[in-house]
Amino acid sequence: MDTKKLTLSALLIAIGAFLGNLIFIPIGAAKCFPVQHAINVISAVILGPFYSVTIAFCISLLRNIVGTGSLLAFPGSMIGAAIAGVLYKKTGKEFLAVIGEVFGTGLIGGSLAFPIAKFILGKEVAGLFFIVPFSISSIGGSVIGYTIIKLIGEKIFNKDKVLWRG
Repeated sequence: MDTKKLTLSALLIAIGAFLGNLIFIPIGAAKCFPVQHAINVISAVILGPFYSVTIAFCISLLRNIVGTGSLLAFPGSMIGAAIAGVLYKKTGKEFLAVIGEVFGTGLIGGSLAFPIAKFILGKEVAGLFFIVPFSISSIGGSVIGYTIIKLIGEKIFNKDKVLWRG
């Protein structure tokens, strides 16, 4: 394994676990927690799908261990990271990483959260209940991640071709 990629992965995991519940954007009655989604897009573009999924898993695991996350974080974050990473790897377009994150987290992850909530957590919710809140957070975070990549990503990572662009 590449030491530089592991180091950047550890840094992104620490940022995601620490800031995951501290930074939020109020949207009407809902709160958008964008950090995980921003990290998913950034890691998908910089490190690729494998690292992106691993980072999403580790952030979800750490947040659950310290009591600031829920089991519902796993399907959304990991599927969004995987689709973002694969779309970027296939096309080289950062915007498609954003689309992959929103689709994977909002639609697929939101749909998969229902059986977890019902059968594992024992919550009675409607089948499509999680799609809207997952999508809101995913859109907000993905746009932030895309903006970070466009504004400072090239300046920071372009000097080291080993890291930039997976």
